[in-house]
Amino acid sequence: MKKNSIKNTRINGEVKKELSHIIAAEIKDPRIHPMTSVTEAIVATDLKTCKVYISVLGGEEEKKNTIAGLKSAEGFIRRRLAATVNLRNTPELIFILDESIEYGMNMMKKIEEQMELIRDGEGEVSEETASDEYGEDTEEYGTSDEE
Repeated sequence: MKKNSIKNTRINGEVKKELSHIIAAEIKDPRIHPMTSVTEAIVATDLKTCKVYISVLGGEEEKKNTIAGLKSAEGFIRRRLAATVNLRNTPELIFILDESIEYGMNMMKKIEEQMELIRDGEGEVSEETASDEYGEDTEEYGTSDEE
């Protein structure tokens, strides 16, 4: 089976959907934060391992506790996954903290702040500052009207 084959893509999608359901509805561990989501599930081509990318909306302590809770519940999650998804092998789950959503939110916040500065006129460069910074003085370049 090729790495990006249609079959592998379907398996990844089905495993992601089922893991999302299992984590949200069936696990009762208090360490797992309620705002936990599965952003990606990548099953290896031999169906032996699955990298599960987890996004947690919360602080660093909640993220650590959620990953610890998921690792301790891995056996239960695999058993539920085996019961719902018909695969030759039920993959070993490797939980990885995904901070790309948080990174994207921070970048959007920074872009919006810069746009506010530009709209307010604070981000613009005045003509005096521009001529001083960029050497807009004609004598500096050796051009004059005397030529």
